[in-house]
Amino acid sequence: MRGASRASLAEGQERLESVLSADPASLGDELFAVLRLLDREHVLRRALADPARPVDQRAGLASAVLDGKVGAATAELIADLVRLRWGRSIDLTDAVERFAVIATVAGAESDNRLDDLEDELFRFERIVEAQPQLRGVLVDHRVAPDRKATLLNELLEGKTTQATLRLIIEAVTHPRGRSLERVLAEFGRIAAERRNRLVAVVRTAVDLSERQKSRLATALSAQYDRDVHLNIDVDPSVLGGMSIRVGDEEIDGTIVRRLADIRRRIERAS
Repeated sequence: MRGASRASLAEGQERLESVLSADPASLGDELFAVLRLLDREHVLRRALADPARPVDQRAGLASAVLDGKVGAATAELIADLVRLRWGRSIDLTDAVERFAVIATVAGAESDNRLDDLEDELFRFERIVEAQPQLRGVLVDHRVAPDRKATLLNELLEGKTTQATLRLIIEAVTHPRGRSLERVLAEFGRIAAERRNRLVAVVRTAVDLSERQKSRLATALSAQYDRDVHLNIDVDPSVLGGMSIRVGDEEIDGTIVRRLADIRRRIERAS
């Protein structure tokens, strides 16, 4: 987002925080429902974000559409959002999605399950990556969203928090033109931001001990001056060492990388 949309996103998040304490999980569910409506009804989305329309007219339209379909807190938040200025109509829906994720994450946080949620999102992403057949079903446009949701409930019920399951179902059934992996990663980043911390994806040949994880997290936190949450990806193909990715920055100290560097130097010298 740029310009007016970025400012509106910040203002909208302040308003979201003011209504989160009551029932964040229900708020998240209703915001996801509003998101699907706006993504489906393009004319409505454009009307609600049209800067040429008076702000009260946009808010009135939103209230009329949502009356009786969502709770008062959700309806008031959406009315507040459409009163703000958005550079593009899609920026409005992107904001609604972000706030739906934040509300869902806040529900896990209120249950002291935020660590579980972050770990479970990452593990599910790795499961999908390792099982092409499962991924094929989950991203197949010919499979109805309801069938995908039923499959995910059967696979994950009782194995993850309800908040994690909710986010995974949303990522699978309503990816909004993005890859499944990208949506899961974005949801994970929002969860990490909830506690103002970074996520480091650590790729290593063998699992790290709790002491090693603690020391690595402490070192990375000192380097980035923020708390860092570790997602450990055990991959025997790296042979030894580890690679660490924090955002767009990667530190690769694996043996595979070193061998590749040596090979490139030999080829250039020959």
